[in-house]
Parts: sequence; C-alpha cells; structure tokens
Amino acid sequence: MDAVPTKIVLATDGSEDAALATRAALDLSGATGAKLYVAHAWRFVPPYADYPRVMWDNYAYLYEREARKLLGAQVDAIEDMGGVVAEARLLKNPPVDAILDLCDELEPDLLVMGSRGLGPVRRILVGSVSDGVVHHARCPVLVVRGEGSWPPKRVVVGDDGSQDAGRAGELAANIGRLFGADGVLVRAYRSPPEPIGGWSTEDRRKLDEVLFRQEGALELRAKGLRKILGRPPILRVIEGDAVAAILGVAGEDDERGTLVAVGSRGLGMTGRARLGSVSTKILRTAAGPVLVRPHSRAR
Repeated sequence: MDAVPTKIVLATDGSEDAALATRAALDLSGATGAKLYVAHAWRFVPPYADYPRVMWDNYAYLYEREARKLLGAQVDAIEDMGGVVAEARLLKNPPVDAILDLCDELEPDLLVMGSRGLGPVRRILVGSVSDGVVHHARCPVLVVRGEGSWPPKRVVVGDDGSQDAGRAGELAANIGRLFGADGVLVRAYRSPPEPIGGWSTEDRRKLDEVLFRQEGALELRAKGLRKILGRPPILRVIEGDAVAAILGVAGEDDERGTLVAVGSRGLGMTGRARLGSVSTKILRTAAGPVLVRPHSRAR
C-alpha cells in the first residue's frame, strides 16, 4: 500500500536540503497519520591514513557525539513544529548502506531525504548518497531539494506504461492532493527513422495507430489519477527523449515547485531503454523534488 504512506523514514544530515526534507516528511506524516522515523548516519574517516589507527580511534567518539547531538536537535525541531517521532535511529555505517539497511528492517512506505548538502563532519556529498539510496532502495524515495520547492504546486508523472510508473503516479497524486497540486501525465515516444524515399501511406497509417494507442493508454492512467486528485490531469504525449520530455514539461511552470515522479526499472515504450537510466538523470538534473518508485519485487 505505497499509494498512501503509513510509515515514513526521514534520513537527515543537518544540511539545508535536509531541513526542507524534514518539513516535507512532517507535512506528509501529519496529513496522512503515518508514523515518522528519523535517522542520521555517521562514519568516522581518519583524515590521514598514514597515522596509526589507534590514534584516530581515540577521537572517533567526538564524531559520534556530534552525530548524536544532530539527531537530537532534529527530533527536537520536529516536536517543536508539532510533529511526533515514533523512533530516532543513530546509524554508524556508510550513509547509503546504513539507510538501506534501516529501510530493509522497517519496510517504510516512503523514504524522505535531502539532495545536495554536506554532513556536519563533511563526510560525503549528499547528492551521491541520494543517488546510491535511490538506485538500491526497495521503497519509494522522495528526494527534496531547492528553496521554495515544498509544498509542490504541480505533480509531473513520467509514464512509460509500466506498473512501477503507474504506482509512482498514484503515490505522487496522493502527495499532490494533500496540497491542492495540479497533475500532468507525460509519455515520450520515438518514431523510427524515416526511410529513404519517405514514408508510404501505409507506414504513416501504422505510425498514427501507434500514437493513438499510446494516447488511449495514457487516458486510462489519467482516469485513475483523476479519482485521487479530484480533477483530471493534463496529458502530454511527446515525441523525443523521455528525460528531455519530462524535464521540459516540469520547467514550463515553476520548475522548483514541481514534483517529478517516475518509476525506476520499467522499460520505455520502445523497449530500448530502461527507465532506471531515466530516473537517475531526472534525479540529478531536476530543479525541484523527485519521487522515484522502485521496481516491484518480493521482499
């Protein structure tokens, strides 16, 4: 039941984007009644590997103390804003592994995290952490970034006809409904190269039939999202690259205030490219928040 979250994990590192992710997680938890878990991962990395390890081990507790203080401050901030934290977890491991292990244990309906900040001990770019988490997570991941991007005013769903894209759209629509956001469904397609001598009348008829079927399939998806949003989403069928099509639509109106949602493992309409590559490119280039729904698989 990932269309309506009942359990949310917030992964935080104290950065500006993490603060925005906190606001998003708190809003979603409050609006849905979902339990909210807060986690912070830390790892001590000696600045000079040539020094004896025992020397640096003696200072590791200082880093742990700072990490514990950051997590406590995060919980206090959430409670000051009226939120309730079901449990706070301090994780000692590389951030990607620690966050993924926690999600395997808790099996949340949604993981919320920031995108580009640096942790308090300047461990590692959070952008690379979010990439790693999204690539391997078994639950939907909402990556929040950009001042003024939350709450979303629009939801743009990249739809390739796969089950994962459909579920990503449902979850994104449920999130958008909470804030009165408008919805847009985007499907990209590529026409085959024009043959020497041009298209025959029969070839053009077949191409028109393919486009008609794709528009019809998108309209069926739109009916489901209409029930969630309370109004019909805008439909866009665009010839060209999927990433360019999705980002182009997202940038048409307040790109930072647009939540982009995609699946992560489905095949595109032509079967030539995995949507995993699309989701990775969207995650790295979108100006606003991105929701990625992983491939359906048994736990």
